[in-house]
Amino acid sequence: MSRSFRSSFLQEAYERGFVYQCTDIDGLDELLSKEKITFYIGCDATADSFHVGHLVQILILRLLHKHGHRPILLIGGATTKIGDPSGRDAARPILTDQEIAYNADGLQKCLEPYVKFGESADDALLVNNADWLDKLGYISFLKDVGRYFSVNRMLTFDTIKSRLEREQPLSLLELNYSIMQAYDFLQLFDRYQCKLQIGGSDQWSNIVCGTELIRRARSASAYGLTTPLLSTSDGKKMGKSADGAVWLCTDKLSPYDFWQYWRNTDDRDVGRFLRLFTDLPLDEIQRLEQLQGQSLNDAKIILADEITRLTHGRENLEAVRTTTQSLFGDGPVITTNEFLNGPVYEMSREITIGRQSIVDLFVKTNLVSSRSEARRLIKGKGAYLNDQPVFDDILIIKAEHFDENSTLRLSAGKKRIAVVKLV
Repeated sequence: MSRSFRSSFLQEAYERGFVYQCTDIDGLDELLSKEKITFYIGCDATADSFHVGHLVQILILRLLHKHGHRPILLIGGATTKIGDPSGRDAARPILTDQEIAYNADGLQKCLEPYVKFGESADDALLVNNADWLDKLGYISFLKDVGRYFSVNRMLTFDTIKSRLEREQPLSLLELNYSIMQAYDFLQLFDRYQCKLQIGGSDQWSNIVCGTELIRRARSASAYGLTTPLLSTSDGKKMGKSADGAVWLCTDKLSPYDFWQYWRNTDDRDVGRFLRLFTDLPLDEIQRLEQLQGQSLNDAKIILADEITRLTHGRENLEAVRTTTQSLFGDGPVITTNEFLNGPVYEMSREITIGRQSIVDLFVKTNLVSSRSEARRLIKGKGAYLNDQPVFDDILIIKAEHFDENSTLRLSAGKKRIAVVKLV
């Protein structure tokens, strides 16, 4: 259903599919159309990198920044020690201060391709809620902030209620998470005149707590906006693959593997993902999502190219294109692992030719985790040597399996590939 907004940000965000819920959409539209505001997105420092599941949050932050509003990335240096009970059946493992600091540094580096941090009025701010939460006096906090919260109402929050209904333990520490996050919003309102919090739809109750705390404690208006929690059309959670999380940082996942994740998008998701994860004009996206059959692969390549360029830069995208041409096209096989971070494996000629079985080679190149898995792959007709199916699990690697560049290619299915280089 179409809708018209006065705010250019809300109009684009709505058309691209970023908007799920808002505490007061008309009030926020009026505010954004009249002034430039400060807004924030928060994340706990449970890992040192974001993954694809965080991209909707990152890109709505980037979009709002592009429309002239100032973002704050709030790192939960203190709330990481508590753990958000949203969507969890058990308490989160407690990290040390050193681990939290290390992760926070990694998260900032991960965001730098998307948004510029700095001290000018237009730059994004990085803030840590440990700056105020670590200094709180417990009794004073209960008296000054806790009095605004009804336990009766908190027990109706989906994040709390679902744990109780499943008879999963919920600690008093976790029960306080919503209050802590609301207090974060109040602190950012007081310190930076922050008037908007953005989060995933699973954060709705936490965000509402913050807007209501500001209304009751400061007699002022603040707003909350949530984005949809995405899954692929086949029901898989965004950010996950068969090999684990699809990380945004290159030291955890190569740009090549990142590109491949998007290149393998389900046909049904192409248009939706082009709207959310690229800057392409909406009329161009409408044209691309109308493509059918083999032509739809062109739209998938554009999707993969655009999000890889945004995340890893133009130079890495060009390297991905070279690699893709080498592995799937007619180009020469590349023989450096500097970019691929793993798909090229250098092996000694003396201990490889005539001494390695195809099963051993699949294990050593990490295409499978065990010899039995390699045998199952071969039996299931999913193993390839130089693009030809392998039927014999006792095949021994010989000199004729290598080309003039002393390389061969192994494939587990059509998408997971490793290149072996003799040295």
